[in-house]
Amino acid sequence: MALKTKTGICAIAITATASVFITIAFCTSYWLVNDGKIEDPKFRRIGLWEVCFENFEDFRHQYDYRFTGCWWVFEEEYYIIFDFLLPGFFITTQFFFTLCMTLVLVAAFLTWMYCFCSRDHDKYILLLLSNGCNLVLAGICGFIAVSIFGANGDNRDWMPHWQHNDLSWSYGLACVGSLLLLPAGALFLVEARRARYRRLGGSQPRYPPAEYTMEPQKPSSAHHTDI
Repeated sequence: MALKTKTGICAIAITATASVFITIAFCTSYWLVNDGKIEDPKFRRIGLWEVCFENFEDFRHQYDYRFTGCWWVFEEEYYIIFDFLLPGFFITTQFFFTLCMTLVLVAAFLTWMYCFCSRDHDKYILLLLSNGCNLVLAGICGFIAVSIFGANGDNRDWMPHWQHNDLSWSYGLACVGSLLLLPAGALFLVEARRARYRRLGGSQPRYPPAEYTMEPQKPSSAHHTDI
C-alpha cells in the first residue's frame, strides 16, 4: 500500500464502513417488520427484494389464494397483488438504492486502486476526483431512497396492521451508510485539492531569497580618479 495522508486513510475507512452497511441493507429483508404484538399477523417483514407473509390474502377479496413464507417480491405468484405489493414509492426506493449500490461497487474498486496508487502517478488527482464525485452521488441516491421509504413505508395505505409495522435495522443501516458516503466523498475531494496544490507548488521555479542575492557593484563615479 502506497503512503497515504491522514485524510486519505480516513476516507478509506469511512468508505469501507459505508460500503458494508449499504451492502447489508441492500441484501437483507428487514426494512419494515411487524412488531409481533398482534396474534396471527398477515405481514411479517419486507426488504427491497424479499417479502414475508403469513396466510396473507388479497385484501380486496378478488382471489382466495393465501400467501405464506418468504418470497422474491417479483415472484410470479404475486402477480395478482403486484399493484398492492409494489406501489410507486417502493419502486422508486428500489431504483435509487440500486443506483446507490452500483455506485458503491464502483467506489470500492476506485478506492482499492487509490490504496496502491502513487502520488506521482499522472492520473492520481483524476482518481481522487472521480472517486469523490462518485461517492457523493451515491450518497445522494441513497439519501433519496431512504427518505422516500421512511416517509411512506409504514403508512396505513400499504402493509396490513400498519400500527404494528416498524422500520427496522436494515433500513437503519441504509440510512447510516448513505450518510457516511457523503463525508467519504468530501474527504477524497479535499485530498484531490491538496494533491493539486502540492503539484503546483513543486512545479514552480524556486528563486533564492532577495537578501541572499549578490550582484557585483559598480564603482561609484564620485571616487573615480584618472591617472
